[in-house]
Amino acid sequence: MSELQLPPLSLYIHIPWCARKCPYCDFNSHESKQALPEAAYIDALLLDLDADLHWAQGRCLRSIFIGGGTPSLFSANAIKTLLREVEQRIAFQDGLEITLEANPGTAEADKFHGFAEAGINRLSLGIQSLDDDRLTQLGRIHDADQALLAIEMAQGLALESINVDLMHGLPGQSAASAHRDLLTATSYRVPHISWYQLTIEPNTVFHTTRPKLPPEHVLAEIQGSGESLLPDEGYRQYEVSAWAQQGHRCLHNLNYWHFGDYLGIGAGAHGKLTDIRSGQVVRVAKQRQPERYLKGDVQGFRAGEKTLNTQDLCGEFLMNALRLNDGFMLAEFSKRTGLDPTILDPRLESLVFRDLVHLEEGRLRCSDLGRRFLDAVVAEFF
Repeated sequence: MSELQLPPLSLYIHIPWCARKCPYCDFNSHESKQALPEAAYIDALLLDLDADLHWAQGRCLRSIFIGGGTPSLFSANAIKTLLREVEQRIAFQDGLEITLEANPGTAEADKFHGFAEAGINRLSLGIQSLDDDRLTQLGRIHDADQALLAIEMAQGLALESINVDLMHGLPGQSAASAHRDLLTATSYRVPHISWYQLTIEPNTVFHTTRPKLPPEHVLAEIQGSGESLLPDEGYRQYEVSAWAQQGHRCLHNLNYWHFGDYLGIGAGAHGKLTDIRSGQVVRVAKQRQPERYLKGDVQGFRAGEKTLNTQDLCGEFLMNALRLNDGFMLAEFSKRTGLDPTILDPRLESLVFRDLVHLEEGRLRCSDLGRRFLDAVVAEFF
């Protein structure tokens, strides 16, 4: 065994409500037509955090990500109160990245300003498409004009970064339409674009009533077109679906992909945490249903906890780190898992031989071919 080390620590906060549940969404989100219980939910979040504070083990927070659902449904004052109370419990690292997910359909200029004043320094806009027909099919509550207005409003703030979420491979989408989406987004010079293919997930409307998706040759054309356009427009791909201008990579997601630790609070939130004393890494899940979470019943906020065994550690580390274009150093594998990297050797030999991964000077990364078949590569380690 190698020596397990404490990695950087982040905080994920889940706000589970949304204005409308999208047919492709498998996140723990719940439609709400009533006033949201902001104060009660923030009280619950802070009690949840208090119960997990021992996991900090002297560390400051590297990043905070407020996701959902649609967190921008909460008021700016509620977000300000939440962040202030979090900081009173755990120190913020210099240069802390604080991201809030926001949907253009809930975007108002005064709210965006309020979020920035509350301490948010990175907005992630769930735009998904800039084609009104595609947006309708996706069940989105905004149109293309509102999406572009949201980008402009965000750019008018003193934020450190802005992300735009765009999906491709949408029902009825042509290669030309997907190209226009990307071209429009890049023309606004947003510093970060998350660009990923629509997948049909279980427990969604699209899984029950499957839409007609573009054929494989169109999907390949879309992928190739985007991979040519984005570098030409100044974006570097650093992860399977993440493209950024210089200096704008998402620190919070990088912590996930480098197998860092993160506290997860809120209904349905998950955490991954290192116990340096026992030499164990655990995953923690919180109660999914908002009503039960708000009660903070006898079982508290936890729904489950799992200690990762050797196979889990290998598989989960590789599942995250191989998403990165640059891969990872084998020494990092040892620090994050406490395992000797030679444990990977039997599988690596075959993967290298098949040109699915490259191992050079202690760094392991997927080849171009390996990235195309990433799921199959990662499956070798489970």
